[in-house]
Amino acid sequence: MLDSEPEAVLGPFSSPNARATSWASALAVLGEAEVFWLSTVRPDAGPHVTPLLAVWSLGGMCFTTGGQERKARNLERNPRCVLTTGTNALTGVDVVIEGVAAVVDERSEREQAVADFERKYGAHLTNPAGSWYGLGDAVIAGDTRLYRVAPTVGFAFGKLPTSSQTRYTWPSR
Repeated sequence: MLDSEPEAVLGPFSSPNARATSWASALAVLGEAEVFWLSTVRPDAGPHVTPLLAVWSLGGMCFTTGGQERKARNLERNPRCVLTTGTNALTGVDVVIEGVAAVVDERSEREQAVADFERKYGAHLTNPAGSWYGLGDAVIAGDTRLYRVAPTVGFAFGKLPTSSQTRYTWPSR
């Protein structure tokens, strides 16, 4: 797991008076975002993008999927992927996390990630009327795959009124 904070460096395409977005601010965006976009590579090398729920947990970005879904099959062949989220507006901050996805096998880690998902998404996961009720139990039991994306690089794109491009890099493991 990744416990260290990444180095944040302001990119060259930032406004002259811009400041790097702190990692704490980027984590806040990740924590507040409800929808993420996962990009993977198909066997024919074409792109595949899909929306999903995700949470920062276990030192990386975590998401779930069924073993026969396109994203799971893509990740079996090529575990490199990208998760993106943001405001879908010209203001605010968008965050991109690039990394390598791996299935989380340890039950205690799946339990921790499920607790983080339930804390973030609340009744959507915990209420019997919720859209994804029962997902936590399926993840803990191992019936639904839980992936953790170990970040290799990340970006925060600050938008109007001051544009900034912050690059995050983590120490080598």
